[in-house]
Amino acid sequence: MTTLHPFFASGGGAAGNAGGTSQTPLAMAHRGFSLDGLENSMAAFRAAVELGIRHLETDVHTTADGVLVLFHDKTLDRLTAERGRIADLPAAAVARARIGGIEPIPLFEELVAAFPDVRLNVDVKDWNSVDALASAIERLGLHDRVLVASFSDRRRRAVLRQLSRPAAASAGTVSNAVFVLLGPVLPAPLMSLVARRALQGVHALQVPARYGAVTVVTRGFVRRAHRHGLQVHVWTINEPAEMHRLLDLGVDGIVTDRADLLKAVLRERGTWA
Repeated sequence: MTTLHPFFASGGGAAGNAGGTSQTPLAMAHRGFSLDGLENSMAAFRAAVELGIRHLETDVHTTADGVLVLFHDKTLDRLTAERGRIADLPAAAVARARIGGIEPIPLFEELVAAFPDVRLNVDVKDWNSVDALASAIERLGLHDRVLVASFSDRRRRAVLRQLSRPAAASAGTVSNAVFVLLGPVLPAPLMSLVARRALQGVHALQVPARYGAVTVVTRGFVRRAHRHGLQVHVWTINEPAEMHRLLDLGVDGIVTDRADLLKAVLRERGTWA
């Protein structure tokens, strides 16, 4: 519901005018790029940046002593040999964990400092991270470099309320559902009123191509989003044929585990910046 935010305007896949199809779609590396499963590690982020990716998707949790770390799961169990909920552990204990037995879990500030020209799509995974992320954005002046995302609209709004100036944001599950389900059936003027309220402060709809039996991303969905000044980013797309199909529909960005394949697709289409 807003004009183009600087988050969308950096190189390596910069978005075009809000409300229309992007000329150079965003290429977003999902938890970095690692064929070895080292997700959300500095090695994965570095590999994505070396490919030319300038938008990194990542997740944040906060330790018991208030340190913001980059990790998808609420516990260390799946990806490391350590055990326990990050929210219950001190930062020193989390620092001992190794992703895939190799890579340490990065701090949020570590990634920010390592790649100063990169934009970060940050998924706020828990309520403990709301204050910590807002504080980091303010302290480090990241308002133009981050997009605040969360499945929870309440968590996303709680972060944005603490900021001194707007950061980019994507809709949560409920707001996306409102747009998906009501968009095709409500008259345009009424849908505008609903969207203005449900999507206040939102710049993008980040959605799966399908949700169960429901096809989410259609040409009509993309057209409605652009009409309301919203970008459409689709996750998590790893097959080149599906990337081409979605780009043909006019989506503004693709989130992928296979940044190498997405780069090849965009180069083939002449839209790799």
